[in-house]
Amino acid sequence: MLKKELRSSLLKKRRSMSETEWREKSDRLGSYLQNFSLFQKAQTVLAYISFRQEPDLSLLFTNVGEKTTFSTKTWGLPRCVEKSLFWHIWQPGNSLQKGAYGILEPKLNAPLLQSSKVDLILVPAVACNFNGYRLGYGGGFYDRMLSQEEWTSKPTIGIVFEFAYLQDLPIDSWDKPLDFVCTENGIK
Repeated sequence: MLKKELRSSLLKKRRSMSETEWREKSDRLGSYLQNFSLFQKAQTVLAYISFRQEPDLSLLFTNVGEKTTFSTKTWGLPRCVEKSLFWHIWQPGNSLQKGAYGILEPKLNAPLLQSSKVDLILVPAVACNFNGYRLGYGGGFYDRMLSQEEWTSKPTIGIVFEFAYLQDLPIDSWDKPLDFVCTENGIK
């Protein structure tokens, strides 16, 4: 199956989930991330705000209860500018605005986050395969970013629901595998 058809099929399946199913799966996925040592050790994490029923990471942003380190993390959220992602420091409660693609993103005046400060990247995806390769939305934003030297050594975790964790995906020569994949069934 070609990337375009596979992407369309998986996005349709994702949109067909009920609000309850989406929330439950997102929260389970978030719990696995919270308990993952790589996440626990990371001080600065690049993340995203859920769009079109992507797995929702808000559990990570809001779980600042007793003796957790989540309140001490620095979060980075992307802003799409032309063909690039610019990462801004964001903390829960900071306002967001709709960007060029309708995705919530930091305001233009939010402080920029330098790649040298980043410890972990949570990568949104339409699908990931068993070898860590990712099917994105087709814009190439993450492919371009992750191929730049300043980002190649940063640990990455693809974020998908289990139905989108596949044995095979069409792969292009420029695709780079992610280090881990997290679903509502665990970290692989």
